[in-house]
Amino acid sequence: PLPGPACAVGCPLRWASSFSQPGPTANDPSEGQVFLSQSCVKRLLDITDGSEFLRLQVEGGGCSGFQYKFSLDTVINPDDRQGQRGIVVVGVFEQGGARVVVDVDSLAFVKGSMVDFSQELIRSSFQVVSNPQAEKGCSCGTSFSVKF
Repeated sequence: PLPGPACAVGCPLRWASSFSQPGPTANDPSEGQVFLSQSCVKRLLDITDGSEFLRLQVEGGGCSGFQYKFSLDTVINPDDRQGQRGIVVVGVFEQGGARVVVDVDSLAFVKGSMVDFSQELIRSSFQVVSNPQAEKGCSCGTSFSVKF
């Protein structure tokens, strides 16, 4: 596990890419990672089959300006890929067989974040926690404003 607060809750996901070198590092701020808590990995393994993954998107809206959207998907879209320096990087993050896919535009808003699964008496949901790109969020945890 990487040092830092994210490892206190879960382990980092591997950065899947089309080349064999290690993924982005803390020294490369242009790239980002998304982390999964152990409860998120467990829940995804419970509800997905081999071809399904959790898609995380950021959309305009919500009470703070942007909101997180989660869905199950089976298709990697063209906007899930980003060309950089002639290398195609795929926003697919995997841990323990559980996968999360983030499109290029959304990744800019969630890089460095952790995806968690929370189960309470009145609801259970996937949530983005510890988002270093967010300045503030609403009390329900589904919307946020970005740092400028």
